[in-house]
Amino acid sequence: MLNKKTVEDLNVKGKRVLVRCDFNVPVKDGVITDENRITASLPTIKKLIDEGAKVILCSHMGKPKGEVKPELSLAPVAVRLSEKLGLDVKFAKDDNVVGENAKAAVAAMKDGEVVLLENTRYRKEETKNEDNFSKELASLADIYVDDAFGSSHRAHCSTVGVTKYVEESAVGYLMEKEIEYLGNALENPVRPFAAVLGGAKVSDKINVINNLLEKVDILIIGGGMAYTFIKALGGNVGDSLLEEDKVEYAKEMIAKASQKGVKFLLPIDTVVVKEFKNDAISDTVPTGLIPDGWMGVDIGPETRKLFCDALRDAKTVVWNGPMGVFEFSNFAKGTEAIAKVMAEIDGTTIIGGGDSAAAVNQLGYGDKMSHISTGGGASLEFLEGKELPGVAAVQDK
Repeated sequence: MLNKKTVEDLNVKGKRVLVRCDFNVPVKDGVITDENRITASLPTIKKLIDEGAKVILCSHMGKPKGEVKPELSLAPVAVRLSEKLGLDVKFAKDDNVVGENAKAAVAAMKDGEVVLLENTRYRKEETKNEDNFSKELASLADIYVDDAFGSSHRAHCSTVGVTKYVEESAVGYLMEKEIEYLGNALENPVRPFAAVLGGAKVSDKINVINNLLEKVDILIIGGGMAYTFIKALGGNVGDSLLEEDKVEYAKEMIAKASQKGVKFLLPIDTVVVKEFKNDAISDTVPTGLIPDGWMGVDIGPETRKLFCDALRDAKTVVWNGPMGVFEFSNFAKGTEAIAKVMAEIDGTTIIGGGDSAAAVNQLGYGDKMSHISTGGGASLEFLEGKELPGVAAVQDK
């Protein structure tokens, strides 16, 4: 599946290796609240340290849009990385990212040492993939390793541009694992192959639905996006999330599923509320009969049973997007039911990043899944069948 150089193919002793990681983690009052992405980057970093490389790490955080925003500094990441690696990760605090401070920190490195650069998006050139910043990043290194799957759908300086100016480039272990799991699911799945799609919007997943209908045996749709499909079938969705301009598209997809012989499941009952809050008074009604003034916030008990029964015998399952407003504990039952059944399945279970990954980890099922993707947007584009620029840019074997 992956005909790219990997860290296993490199000879790094004494070389300066620039690693693009995905350290775009949530920070509250200087404390990292979810460090999954940091943990996921460790195998590649440890491998390079053990082999005597000078390891220079870079990443973006948030959207500073080319301005220096102290709350989006990677300083807290350096602290956490030092603790996890058991060695001092030097933070090259440098508003210019590759300024005098960063250059001096790299020049002073010994083999096996680690330096972390400042947020790459402090530079406005980063998101425009402009050559000057790509060259500056490359000037620090002999070899470039891309291990940031979560950013691989973006053609930026630190994911694509830099590869033009280094002697050698490769993908890291995390990137390799992501592509292997998602790629095998799409190209060579053990069947029955099921996909579960949720989340708020149909528009985010239009191409995903279209592509998956070519590949899956079962397609399950829940979450806010289900109401557009219910409307397409002539149902009444009350005040639920609805994309009127996507109703025709939903009809086409229902027809395509039928034509392809794909088992296409939508919610049959829905938990509804009048007010959007956790302790709102709720009721459960048939999905196509939601009264005006009420909105759907979760799949109902009959739907939970329907979806779980359909998934039980699947051998490959990809899930992207929650079944309801899982941030509200009272309306997380649908999402939890999917997480629980996937944890019990005897097969390959893949969580496509973003909200589903957060939900599965919060509910305590994370370690029961075969693979939890670190990139929501990137995994969606991969499931659409698109080539990811950050992967394409790396040298072939």
